[in-house]
Amino acid sequence: MSHENSPRNNNNTPAGIPASANSAPQSSTPAKPIQIKVVLLGEAAVGKSSLVLRFVNDEFQENKEPTIGAAFLTQKVRLDDSVLKLDIWDTAGQERFHSLAPMYYRNAQAAVVVYDITRASSLDRAKSWIKELQRQANPNIVIALVGNKLDLAGDADGASATKATTADDAEASDADADEQADTEGRSRQVATATARAYAEETGLLFLEASAKTGEGVVETFTEIAKKLDLNQIANNNRAARSGQLNSGSVNVNLMGDAAFGTDGSEGSARANADSCTC
Repeated sequence: MSHENSPRNNNNTPAGIPASANSAPQSSTPAKPIQIKVVLLGEAAVGKSSLVLRFVNDEFQENKEPTIGAAFLTQKVRLDDSVLKLDIWDTAGQERFHSLAPMYYRNAQAAVVVYDITRASSLDRAKSWIKELQRQANPNIVIALVGNKLDLAGDADGASATKATTADDAEASDADADEQADTEGRSRQVATATARAYAEETGLLFLEASAKTGEGVVETFTEIAKKLDLNQIANNNRAARSGQLNSGSVNVNLMGDAAFGTDGSEGSARANADSCTC
């Protein structure tokens, strides 16, 4: 799975898509993408926004502004012979926005719960989010626990991780600013084995990532896509879907013509909580 700025072929399909995507008779209209709602949760400044920006736009901003309410981005990916349109809600990590979170994780098919591997308290906060999701979210939701800022870890602990990185998010409130500035001088506080054991106990996907370097970011969303029950999702949304959908589990590829914000322009778009159409 790799980022592409894909040229179009003669069938108006992004280049690099497997041939099976065009196996239907030419007179048929292509199947519409399966819409997947994904929510990102976690403490402020753990790197949620940077993870999404790396995935959608393949970029990293060193001094990113804090997220207010939530930001909305989309990206299309190929999963075998199905196309998934990921509607990604990147929520603010500040405590004052906590009460808005259910608006965003309601009916979500997947959640990425992010912590900072250099800040042990952020894993505790991630565990709280996971408990809340397990109590209140869609019972079939796929949850991935992602340890961010792997680029700041020493080789000893980081080498054995399943690597999928999300960098500095700079999503903190003023109260978190000093702590965030400190992060650069810190080393790992959360051992890979500790977080992995918790994820296995609670039935979560587990990855470590660094948005700053881009390592493993795409893998985070790839692993989520593989776990989704596409048939069930398609059935739940059958009124808006056409064509035959299969729940394949390999060959996930980004489609470079995606990544449109709520205003239809390329890239990301901010969204206020009261405008959420979740």
